[in-house]
Amino acid sequence: MVERFERFSLSLFELSRCWHRLATEEMRRHGLRSSHATYLTTLLRSEEGLTAPELGRLCGRDKSDVSRMIAILLERGFVTKEEVDGSLYRGRLKLTETGRTAAEQVCRRASLAVEMAGRDLTEAQRAVFYEALTSITANLKILCKEGLPHE
Repeated sequence: MVERFERFSLSLFELSRCWHRLATEEMRRHGLRSSHATYLTTLLRSEEGLTAPELGRLCGRDKSDVSRMIAILLERGFVTKEEVDGSLYRGRLKLTETGRTAAEQVCRRASLAVEMAGRDLTEAQRAVFYEALTSITANLKILCKEGLPHE
């Protein structure tokens, strides 16, 4: 059991470290940090725009992180905030042309990275992997919410 835990933990750590390193390199081209990639790609999928709380929920980020990241994206011209009912409070965030171009590039580069990382997997192996990953993630979310059962 310990070997499985160590393998699982090390694999997750290495995967995360490598992914953030690649994202950092890609986002540096736009003068942004790796964490901005998730915000840009999420906004790209929403033509009608998203409120900050919606964006935070979809990206799995807390309110303070969303506020900091959005402030940078607004300041650098990657997103705009459109009024809702005459107010910017709970306004809808949308990509500018600059933001759309950056987000599309990030999506292309991320797809390439995922393709290259899994190049030795068959389609069947890939399907099993993603099914297992989704299941593990869902179960870990429950454990985080409810805690581990007592022995």
